[in-house]
Amino acid sequence: MGGRDVARSATREKLFTAAIELIAESGLAATTVDQIAERAGVAKGTVYYNFGSKSALFAALLEYGVDRLAAALRDAASGRPPLDALEAVVSAELAFIGEHESFARLLIAETWRSGGDWQHTARLIRERAIGVVADVLRAAVEAGDLRADLDTGTAASAVFGMVLTVALDWRALDPDRSFTDVHATLMALLRGRLTAV
Repeated sequence: MGGRDVARSATREKLFTAAIELIAESGLAATTVDQIAERAGVAKGTVYYNFGSKSALFAALLEYGVDRLAAALRDAASGRPPLDALEAVVSAELAFIGEHESFARLLIAETWRSGGDWQHTARLIRERAIGVVADVLRAAVEAGDLRADLDTGTAASAVFGMVLTVALDWRALDPDRSFTDVHATLMALLRGRLTAV
């Protein structure tokens, strides 16, 4: 990557960070390009130069965030036996949301926002992030670690959604609870170890 590409990438990162924070604080409709530029410490024209419009910035922001999440999940699963990979993916998703809480709130809001392109956002999440979880579950089925008749697509959505919901609940309502404790509870759920036996 040349110097110009590195600078552009750094500028886009600043714009993404500023946009995520502002949209999480005020909502998409109330967030202006001026506010994004000011928070990022760049000129307003820089936003248009990099993205063309606020809606294009927002679309790129969602894609960027989902790609970063998917990369974190893939990295966590890489080279591990299937059930260890599943535990690592749960841990990686929980950590990512803990570190990028504003993005997670934005992702949920956009996925279900009326009038938005929620189907595109849902498809993006399914194909890129939930797809990693589905791959791990398919590998576990093939290894004989999970039932052969498991609907891995639905199970992957359930695992991803469970972790996302619990992570946001943890960060918003019980932030003093340890990561380790939250992760252990999620893994107990996945292992079916909820009974007192």
